[in-house]
Amino acid sequence: MVCRLQAESHSFLKTIVTSTLISRASVAVLLVAGLMLLFAPEIVLSRLIAGYPAAGLWLGQVLGAAWLGVAALNWLNRSAVLGGIYGRPTVMGNLILHFISALVILKAAQRAGFPGMLCLLAASAAVLAIAYGVLLLRGPFAADASAQGVRQA
Repeated sequence: MVCRLQAESHSFLKTIVTSTLISRASVAVLLVAGLMLLFAPEIVLSRLIAGYPAAGLWLGQVLGAAWLGVAALNWLNRSAVLGGIYGRPTVMGNLILHFISALVILKAAQRAGFPGMLCLLAASAAVLAIAYGVLLLRGPFAADASAQGVRQA
């Protein structure tokens, strides 16, 4: 009985593919940040940008809505094989979003008075950009391909 349970849990772990983990990590980051900007832009933006005008809070809400849209896209594609020719629009969209986000936040970090908590967001964006870049250029990971029955070249 114990051996059977171990074998079943081991086969379950094999089906959790790398691209699924990357998609879920992206969903978590974008969901939290998007909800914060959508429902509490005055709190978030006033802490991030000193003197941010109240009349511009709508811009934070639009950004939050966009992040929630990408999070929904990633959630719906979480079980799909990503990499190479598989899921290229999803991979490319995420690569562009996370790469540019990391660059913009790191550039803003050079200014005085930069909130330290944004370094965490920059680090997560950079890690996700690297992960999606690898998926785009390398193709699906071997575990992803074998779990989903994709032929490797």
